[in-house]
Amino acid sequence: MIDFSKYQGTGNDFILIDNRTRVVKLDKVKFAQTWCDRRFGIGSDGIIFIENSDEADFYMDFYNPDGSQSFCGNGSRCAVRFAQKLGIANNSTVSFNAFDGVHLAEINDSTIRIKMKDVADIRLLGEDYFMHTGSPHYISFDETDSKNIVEFGKKIRYSANFKPGGTNVNVVKTLSGNHIAVKTYERGVEDETFSCGTGVTACALSYAHKHGIAHGTITTTVKGGTLHVKFEKHEHGYHNIWLEGPAEFVYQGFIDDTVK
Repeated sequence: MIDFSKYQGTGNDFILIDNRTRVVKLDKVKFAQTWCDRRFGIGSDGIIFIENSDEADFYMDFYNPDGSQSFCGNGSRCAVRFAQKLGIANNSTVSFNAFDGVHLAEINDSTIRIKMKDVADIRLLGEDYFMHTGSPHYISFDETDSKNIVEFGKKIRYSANFKPGGTNVNVVKTLSGNHIAVKTYERGVEDETFSCGTGVTACALSYAHKHGIAHGTITTTVKGGTLHVKFEKHEHGYHNIWLEGPAEFVYQGFIDDTVK
């Protein structure tokens, strides 16, 4: 039997497993594909194994539902909250290693904020944007809210320009000054998700780039709630980028992997 916990961050939900003693010695790709399934498994937007790290307080080994790997912003916030429950993160500040390297996190009562990697390369593709915030993101502004995120997302995600790995796709609408609404089609999930942390970060930086905002906080409304992206611009791009929002425990249980 394998103990697991379910967490969600603005509706982005994850299966989390304490794997510091290597309780899971199976094929993690197949494990993710099996248990992330919403019909025949537990159901989630990804699975996270918390493991030991020589470089940080813990290592976050994240897998998408299709078994692929990338950095996950909301998943990492949930991982920090889970690490707090496990007693790994006993202070208000914690470090963790992930797919794209070491990150810092700050723990508050109601929110978790994580420091994202610096972003130097923002590409303009016609009127749209593309950047990498731990995972690749295509960003399109749609003030009329006319784009169907799933249809539009699939078209861009599988287009020749982004082969072979594909890309996540976001649609942004301005709500007011420094407040945007974001919809995201996530590769690996192959559908719209309630929230995407790396996507929200990419959208906030695109909005800042588009409107010449040098520093501050962009509030983002997603299907599952609200996230905040704080940043500073410098001559080589954006740095001191923080993603903040809720990360909440949902339930816990156990997996009998012998049944699969």
